[in-house]
Amino acid sequence: MKFLTFYLLLFTYLTASTLNLSMSSSPSRLNPILANDSASSEISDWLFNGLFKYDKNGNPTVDLAKSYYFETPSKLIIKLKEDVLWHDGTKFTSKDVIFTYEQIINPKVFNSIKSNFKEVKSVKALDEFTIEVVYNQPYFKALEIWMVGILPYHILKDEKDLMTSSFNKNPIGTGSYKLKEFKTGQDIELIANENYFEGVPKIDKILYKFLPDANTSFLYLKQNKLDIGGLTPIQIDRQIDENFKNSYKIIQKPSFSFTYLGFNLKDEKFKDKKVREALSLAINRQELVDILFFGYGKVCNGPFLPDSFAYNEEVKPIIQNIEKAKELLKEAGYDEKNPFTFEIVTNTGNDIRINTALILQHQLQRAGVVMKIRVMEWQAFLNTVVHPRNFEAVLLGWSLALMPDAYPLWHSSSSKLGGFNLVGYENKKVDELIEKGIHTVNREELGTIYKEIFKIISDDLPYLFLYIPDGITVVNKKIENIEPSFIGIMHNQKDWVIKD
Repeated sequence: MKFLTFYLLLFTYLTASTLNLSMSSSPSRLNPILANDSASSEISDWLFNGLFKYDKNGNPTVDLAKSYYFETPSKLIIKLKEDVLWHDGTKFTSKDVIFTYEQIINPKVFNSIKSNFKEVKSVKALDEFTIEVVYNQPYFKALEIWMVGILPYHILKDEKDLMTSSFNKNPIGTGSYKLKEFKTGQDIELIANENYFEGVPKIDKILYKFLPDANTSFLYLKQNKLDIGGLTPIQIDRQIDENFKNSYKIIQKPSFSFTYLGFNLKDEKFKDKKVREALSLAINRQELVDILFFGYGKVCNGPFLPDSFAYNEEVKPIIQNIEKAKELLKEAGYDEKNPFTFEIVTNTGNDIRINTALILQHQLQRAGVVMKIRVMEWQAFLNTVVHPRNFEAVLLGWSLALMPDAYPLWHSSSSKLGGFNLVGYENKKVDELIEKGIHTVNREELGTIYKEIFKIISDDLPYLFLYIPDGITVVNKKIENIEPSFIGIMHNQKDWVIKD
């Protein structure tokens, strides 16, 4: 009998499937409310669940929650799933949700998500599996804020300092995988949670290889030592061979970010919309995508993600028209004898951004525009140019969340020092729409509001929206059931199978 048990264990070990991934930095704290760096967030996402999550189309759906409804526009009732177990076998209840909320708002717990909960008036348990959340007023992120991973009350209730807790290195969650061991600067192994409430993942282990150097990660991919990885446009266009293409499926999708040329709208040069329109017509955005990304990107024509509920498909990309640009500049008082001249400032350490500036300089020259380029070290750029608004134009990027929030970038009150409305954009109609959107819990209604914001901003041209790079992911062809989607490929990972 002992021999049979031994052979069964050996067989299980030999046939266990492993998903090989990489990480370029070591996690700091494997605690979902303290995970401020990308490595901590990525590993924590395997270990913990929120009450809600995004489905493959980017819409909120239930996770630890079983159902929910708004009793009033500012009162949310959440019913919890009753069959969820923590990794140690303890039952998940409403106590865990209340405890997590209390830790998030605890002034002694320093986290980056506290501000998301500023509209929450109260959270209480109505029973073991029902939560009532009351907001100060209707809040458009009422569900999204509860996508944060929930912490176990029974383990942490007596913890004196969550910031330094040993839990952050030895976490217990409800997620599809459990942590085997975590040592800073080493590989991390996750093992399938046999009691996962949505069913045991079909892949037994996930091994994160610690590879700080991007070139090493690429080499590992080429040697088939990783199952999933990201490639740059030049790597995919110039540095992989047929063997690589036979081994990996290539999946590309727009990244959640855009690059823009932002005008200082307080500067007299850019107050005339004809000038901004002329500059917009003088550039060729598709040429930027083709040169910089070998075509692995999209032209950007507005402030929100394509394919998202906030994107306005009626706003068409701007097509280069040099003659029209010259006409508009002439109407604004500029010609060959008096060319429109301005300076663009951007940062070192980002070759794509610097090359963007050089291409723009060349394109604008065809319309008689003289664009000077200044490149600065990042911190100096932020401290002496961006934050004090000491520029004519800047070349920068912005990352977008699945739930767009127009307030930080586009509300006039965000143009004060310290805000992200760096260009000084002010439009009363946009302000009104943003404020209306904040207090809208109906997603369809919010979409209508944001599509209108999209159209107005695109028409006002406070930025020249330039491009959205593609994220390029390669996946080992041995993995079955991959479903590429708007939010990526990991949404159905528990159903993946690695075939021999």
